[in-house]
Amino acid sequence: MTTSDHNKVLAQIGHKPGKYQKWEKHNTPRDRKFGESTKKCENCGRTGGHISKYGLNVCRQCFRDYALKLGFKKFN
Repeated sequence: MTTSDHNKVLAQIGHKPGKYQKWEKHNTPRDRKFGESTKKCENCGRTGGHISKYGLNVCRQCFRDYALKLGFKKFN
């Protein structure tokens, strides 16, 4: 059975209900309660470089764009 494409696997085992249930049980993504993937930027949806301090919930790239609007000041 080929596993390179998600749709190919479903097409191959779609008519076999037992194998389909087992495949679906072990291969569906789980709901995350903690970790990096639960924290997403409210503007763009990125998970990396997340700033949650002060309730900002934005990534570092969006923070650079919106920092002046949020009231942050750049010091040299």
